[in-house]
Amino acid sequence: MEVKRSLEFHWIVVGATFVTLIAVAGIRSTPTMFVLPLEHEFGWSAAQISFAIAINIMLYGLIGPFAAAAMERFGVRSTVVAALLLLAAAAGLSTLIRLPWQLDATWGVMAGFGVGAAGLALGATIASRWFVEHRGLVMGIFAAANATGQLVFLPLFGVIIEHAGWRLCALILSGVCLALIPIFVLFVRDRPVDIGLPRYGERTLTSTPPSVGNPFPRALGGLREGLHSRDFWLLAGSFFICGASTNGLIGTHLVPACGDHGIPEVRAAGLLAAMGVFDLVGTTLSGWLSDRFSSRRLLFWYYGLRGLSLLFLPAAFGLAFFGLPIFAVFYGLDWIATVPPTLKLSADAFGSEKAPMMFSWIAASHQLGASLAAWGGGVVRTSFGSYNDAFLFAGGLCMIASFMVLFIGRTTFITPERP
Repeated sequence: MEVKRSLEFHWIVVGATFVTLIAVAGIRSTPTMFVLPLEHEFGWSAAQISFAIAINIMLYGLIGPFAAAAMERFGVRSTVVAALLLLAAAAGLSTLIRLPWQLDATWGVMAGFGVGAAGLALGATIASRWFVEHRGLVMGIFAAANATGQLVFLPLFGVIIEHAGWRLCALILSGVCLALIPIFVLFVRDRPVDIGLPRYGERTLTSTPPSVGNPFPRALGGLREGLHSRDFWLLAGSFFICGASTNGLIGTHLVPACGDHGIPEVRAAGLLAAMGVFDLVGTTLSGWLSDRFSSRRLLFWYYGLRGLSLLFLPAAFGLAFFGLPIFAVFYGLDWIATVPPTLKLSADAFGSEKAPMMFSWIAASHQLGASLAAWGGGVVRTSFGSYNDAFLFAGGLCMIASFMVLFIGRTTFITPERP
């Protein structure tokens, strides 16, 4: 009976976290649907709008390590509730914007802080604290929430924007964030030991003393430790390229790129949603595979295949009806399949207790890459009238990353030189 209750509650926590991450993904991905409406309403350039999205993505990454430390110090529920309140405020206030700096403040700074505090750091913390067995699968499910967020929100918002404008979308997201607060508080606990349960796959209770003190220096201490590890540099470098080639470029600019080729927003949003469906399958499967096979080899194939799909994308726009659907299937299966094996390699390098913190710094690199690509893609489009060069460059970077990951785990820490 105890085992049955354990199994049930562990997966209830997974479900509540998954739903929360879907909403966070909706906040993160929705601004791509606002690029064209904001261009038409205010006359802003793609570069101006992309700058706010770049701020959002950058903060999404940089806040993650401090969010992981805050979860250790103040608890998961307190940290996530604060993040959801901030996201609700950001989405609601964005309906009042009239100037570019106001877009930067709402969808850039406020939403960036919110998604950073309730994004990958949350998934990594729950997976590490609640699971020993199936940790890769659980992290795959959480990573797939990003795809499901697009699946749920983007096609709907494409229709709403077409008939009622983008502001209604922002108000809906604000309401969703507020509605999630009681669900998260009711069904999620900080650690299984808080309710007398072991981690999934363990027979005995594991009690970890609560963190004390300021979480800020704790997060910086994790970074200092990582900077002396070659594995950290390889993981962070490859994940930088991952972010640049997914959230930053495709997540931000595929819809306006489709608009450049005469494809309406609703159809373009449907394309992203289809990619989300395939990514839901691919990332969940990746989690299952990472529990059974070499994470280095999985990452080699993921980055290599993603690079090929991006090199194919400029040609896909010219292949009539079949080009973009082929890209959506091929790329979608690989969108963020890199997350579960990257988390597993982080845990192997730094231990399960440190894994959320270290993975959050590695994820910060992911979002820095995404931020640069989000802004850079807009600059390329504004300067050359096309996204093709950005797609080809990202494809080449992915091919480089596919070889970088093969060296992860072959060395441990780099001992700093003594004076």
